[in-house]
Amino acid sequence: MNIYKLLQLNRKIKSHRIKFLGLYLLHTFNQRYLAVNLDPVMACNLRCKMCYFTDADYVKTLKGQFKEAELEQVAQTIFKRALKLQIGCGTEPTLYKDLVKVVALGKAYNVPYISITTNANLLDEEKIEALIKAGLNEFTISLHGVHKESYENFMKKASYEKFHAAFKAFEKLKKHYEFKVRINYTFNKDNFYELADFFEHFNGESFDILQIRPIQKIGNTEYNDFDLETLRADYPKIINQIKARCKANNITLLASDTIPNHNKINDSSFIFDYTFCYVSPQKFWREGFNWQEESFNSYSKKIGWNKLLFRNIFKSKTELKSASNRLNYEIEFNS
Repeated sequence: MNIYKLLQLNRKIKSHRIKFLGLYLLHTFNQRYLAVNLDPVMACNLRCKMCYFTDADYVKTLKGQFKEAELEQVAQTIFKRALKLQIGCGTEPTLYKDLVKVVALGKAYNVPYISITTNANLLDEEKIEALIKAGLNEFTISLHGVHKESYENFMKKASYEKFHAAFKAFEKLKKHYEFKVRINYTFNKDNFYELADFFEHFNGESFDILQIRPIQKIGNTEYNDFDLETLRADYPKIINQIKARCKANNITLLASDTIPNHNKINDSSFIFDYTFCYVSPQKFWREGFNWQEESFNSYSKKIGWNKLLFRNIFKSKTELKSASNRLNYEIEFNS
């Protein structure tokens, strides 16, 4: 399954009514439509300046990890409805000792696409290969700086050398296995211009997808300069340079043509809150879901989930405006 083709299709279908009709039918007939985002352990090995892990008070609230039996119950409860399993949403999944088993469980329940989001500092060739053999489809790698100085400045406790060692392993293993590597580059006005040097530091043979996304406020973070207006004039030039290099290297680019306006409604985000399913030792999808005793179907019926999906078909865009309002990304496919 090409998850990026689905993202592109979501953008092309402009009618939110058609989208909610589709979700209603998928839910009614017990089909897969959820993006399950799973944090198996509530911890991180880094303290990135643009992340809430630099908020000491908030970190104190993040506790726990799934036990083996709990993990199997999670899989039984929700994996049959997962179109995609994203391991690692707000924490670092490579700290979880049974990470390979999480992937294997996703594979056992026939989840079409399994990915992990990681800072890659704890990955080596052996661990990467084990995850691929277990059924992992994609590594999503967080990056906050192209150059060593900015990388280690923004991603505190990280090693630039370990990071690049992981990419050398990706490049090597790509010759033997079918899997994807996606880089998520979060930019601010202090790390944006070094994107011009991106392909001088990263080999196009080591990754497949590049997402360039603007900084967003996600808590009381150490770095808190969210003003990107000084970049607006230069942004298209840099992005076009990146776009050309991605095309030459057959890399899928996820980036907006201009710096997104946070006040603009993103039509593609309307269904996000109805497909996104967050699972952690502290939370499971919707408030009040006793996932250890209730099934997904029984709880959905109790809260009238299918009725809500059906009603949304007839609501206006204004009524449906997502509180999260995910940003638009142009998806450039280069083949």
